[in-house]
Amino acid sequence: MTEPKREIQIVNACEHNLKSLSLSIPRDQLVVFTGVSGSGKSSLAFDTIFAEGQRKYMESLSAYARQFLNQMQKPNVERIDGLPPTIAIQQRGGGHTPRSTVATTTEIYDAMRLLWARCGTPTCWHRDGDGKICGREITAMSATQITDSILDAFAGKRVMLAATVIRARKGFHKDVLEALQKQGLVRARVDGKLIDIREALKAGGENPLAIGRYELHTIEAILDRIVPAQSDRQRLAESVETVLKLGAGSALALVEDGANWKEHRFSEKLACPEHPECSLAELEPRLFSFNSPQGACAACSGLGQIQEFDAELVVANPDAGVADGAIEPWRRNGRRMNIYYGRILRAFCTFFKIERELPYSKLPPRIRRYLMDGIPEEDAEKLGVKFEGVLPNLRRRYLESESEFVKERLVHYMRGAACPACQGQRLRPESLAVKVLGGKKQMSIADASNLNVGRAIEYFKNLTLSTNQKQIAQPILKEIESRLGFLYSVGLDYLTLDRASGTLSGGEAQRIRLATQVGSGLVGVCYVLDEPTIGLHQRDNDRLVKTLRKLTDIGNSVIVVEHDEDTIRAADFVVDIGPGPGRHGGKIVAHGTPAEVAAHATSLTGMYLRGARCVEVPRARRKVSEAKSIVVKGARENNLKNIDVAFPLGGLICVSGVSGSGKSSLVNEVLLKVAQKTVHGSKVAAGAHDRVTGLAGIERVVEVDQSPIGRTPRSNPATYTGIFDDIRKLFAAVAESRVRGYEPGRFSFNVKGGRCEVCQGQGVRKIEMHFLPDIFVSCEACNGTRYAKETLDIRFKNKTIAEVLDMTIDDAVVFFEAHSRIHAMLMCVRDVGLGYMQLGQASTTLSGGEAQRIKLATELGNRSTNSALYVLDEPTTGLHFDDVRKLLEVLNRLADAGHTLIVIEHNLDVIKCADWIIDLGPEGGDRGGEVLATGTPETVAQNSASATGIYLRRMLDQNHSVMDSKLPEKKTIRKTGKSKAKSSQSPPAQSVTKKISKRAQTKSL
Repeated sequence: MTEPKREIQIVNACEHNLKSLSLSIPRDQLVVFTGVSGSGKSSLAFDTIFAEGQRKYMESLSAYARQFLNQMQKPNVERIDGLPPTIAIQQRGGGHTPRSTVATTTEIYDAMRLLWARCGTPTCWHRDGDGKICGREITAMSATQITDSILDAFAGKRVMLAATVIRARKGFHKDVLEALQKQGLVRARVDGKLIDIREALKAGGENPLAIGRYELHTIEAILDRIVPAQSDRQRLAESVETVLKLGAGSALALVEDGANWKEHRFSEKLACPEHPECSLAELEPRLFSFNSPQGACAACSGLGQIQEFDAELVVANPDAGVADGAIEPWRRNGRRMNIYYGRILRAFCTFFKIERELPYSKLPPRIRRYLMDGIPEEDAEKLGVKFEGVLPNLRRRYLESESEFVKERLVHYMRGAACPACQGQRLRPESLAVKVLGGKKQMSIADASNLNVGRAIEYFKNLTLSTNQKQIAQPILKEIESRLGFLYSVGLDYLTLDRASGTLSGGEAQRIRLATQVGSGLVGVCYVLDEPTIGLHQRDNDRLVKTLRKLTDIGNSVIVVEHDEDTIRAADFVVDIGPGPGRHGGKIVAHGTPAEVAAHATSLTGMYLRGARCVEVPRARRKVSEAKSIVVKGARENNLKNIDVAFPLGGLICVSGVSGSGKSSLVNEVLLKVAQKTVHGSKVAAGAHDRVTGLAGIERVVEVDQSPIGRTPRSNPATYTGIFDDIRKLFAAVAESRVRGYEPGRFSFNVKGGRCEVCQGQGVRKIEMHFLPDIFVSCEACNGTRYAKETLDIRFKNKTIAEVLDMTIDDAVVFFEAHSRIHAMLMCVRDVGLGYMQLGQASTTLSGGEAQRIKLATELGNRSTNSALYVLDEPTTGLHFDDVRKLLEVLNRLADAGHTLIVIEHNLDVIKCADWIIDLGPEGGDRGGEVLATGTPETVAQNSASATGIYLRRMLDQNHSVMDSKLPEKKTIRKTGKSKAKSSQSPPAQSVTKKISKRAQTKSL
């Protein structure tokens, strides 16, 4: 009997722009889907293969179970055979909840909680007046264990057994002495001094001990004096039991040490003998969870942060006068409140004899502290005046106000600060006091969570445990180390375990989920991944590929949507979808091994793989220098090592470095936020730094990221670029519109009037199905056009408004050729490679790369002559080799116009085309944050300490060799006796082309 072929067969897939696509994909192999942006890769991988796998699983459940699940609609495909269960690991953020961290997402924290509960050593967390923590080890001992301990340690020495009856309490405590005397006790120790109870009470009076009433006193009752020996074990055991009973579970052994008595404390509870209030019932995992009331810090509820008013946000302009607008929230109220606060500030200035117009920045430090924090009580008594302070006033108003409007306005002046109770560690003091010894250092679970993955692996490998603890910890440590190893293997060794999931990039969050799936050990599953190399340096690609190989080696199928050349070449099977984007795509251009795709004549991907096409290095770079630049001084946000960095103006500046080296901290957290605050007056708080100079010539700051251009289907390229307003005006100017009195608003599908009211301008209606997934049907009233019939009666150049929105950008360029403003913007959109897109395409259906290029096109179309600073974070995400080339053309146009572009990037094609490179490293996390190299790509490529430089040198050498191969060979000029050069004709163009093609293919293979 022949074994059936192990493959996934897709027949007639028509989802989105797929054109009746049929394909067979080998199972249990690494398969890469590639092609230009918008060609249909995600439609095939996620919207067809993954969606059908999920739907088939849902159908296997009972009808009762399905009603509690979100039903999935069947994708537009005839059938898919041989499809195993599917799991999608998509490129999305790490979650918005502040309680989610890297450790909790990967379930490492669950194992850590169990380890600290079973093998941790509790210590006392009591703080004295100076803030010093006791730190004494807390152990629970039975009366028998205490007896044995005293016999073993103090045999032959004089010992007094005492019970603490008063601990650090005020008063004369005469009643305590009388109670001890009634119990037959003779001696006691008061504040470390031995007394005779009978003699003390003979003196009579209210204060027989002659001690201060309002001072703290400690009294210990002496129950027995003994020289421990085995012959007296019974007496010692009875005395210990009596001491424990009188001392509420704690006992004190005073051992003679010369002229002094040395203290040794014992407890039968899990409590500190010296500070019995520091006690634990039992160590259990929930004690170490910041999501549980038993473990979470009471002050911040386990968040590690509290919202506090920030003086930098309150004083937006430090150069403004104290009583002349410096305190922004005190001048943005109602008229009566503004008058009230104005009087207060004028009175403050009068009292301290300062001018009202004196800039806030020039206030003496003491006066500034009084203004912001208020005058302390002791100073108020001396000065004879009270002043609440700006920050306490805002805090009180925020807590007492019942107006949501007031609270919403005040929250803009607040910033998250570390919780003062737990110092940002999220847990209760008793939870943080449980330690586990690793190497030579004892760590709490919060300390261990603060380690990056690389250091955590070392810590858990070097734990110091007893024999019993090793046996208990073995399965726990195996789980922790394996999951840490998977994080390391996908290039995330620089992440700390307590890093909030919401701060992760899409690529980092996806690789964390990938590491979690690798750790699960599932077999026979089809994993679908969306560009896992995003945010990963070229150096770490091999580690990621090895991780993907682990999944295939144990019997899983892995389908990856990817543009990275290394990943494509490492695949077992490559599918190139195209040939173009949008309606020009949706077909299989080539499929097979990487070598077969590279050799395919018409495959655009193949042309780049074999070297027939490439992103060329610019022949001349713009002249930029650090002399004219934006300079960041003393940047120390996150892992930055107090660095000074110059960003030259007027060119394409690329910030590179390995993952986690501090690129985003430097550019997004420091430079961008300072620029936004300086240029636009935004209230964002910048990361830690000394100062930023050189922003005087910048008139606009533009952040171009891959976030959606709109959050609802009503937003589209026409509305975002602003041309829809002009289009609606054209329709309103038509003669029929003027006759009917139609205004431009009539042609909007967002407002009542011209839209179809049956579907509210959506074009579709949602039909709820009881046990089946909800379906969307075209609105029967407007047939999906979104507009009322009367609105569609108006035609411009024989087109309705709905037909115009259905046009592609390419068609619209011709249609609006006579209207310069609309035509110019459409040309910009087409120039960034989006000619296939429809004017009215919903923004929610656009990829991150498409959204980013829409934003760039809008900037190009604005034709602003003002000097602008553009900040882009990995703009090549989701872009094919050819799309990267188009993106660079757009970036160069902006740079040629005199603007400054700062790009965070790993893509070597972008890095090699930059005018200036700033390379950070040398590693990620706490081993990064330093400037390794700056200069032109050629300069950085010569730096052997830079990982980027090493790969860049190879790229530049390869590019130069390809460029040389494309140049016609120079003819040798041979001199004759008369010094004349013999001329020879050039070879035919056809033979030169063949020679170049052959040379490029040979080099590639």
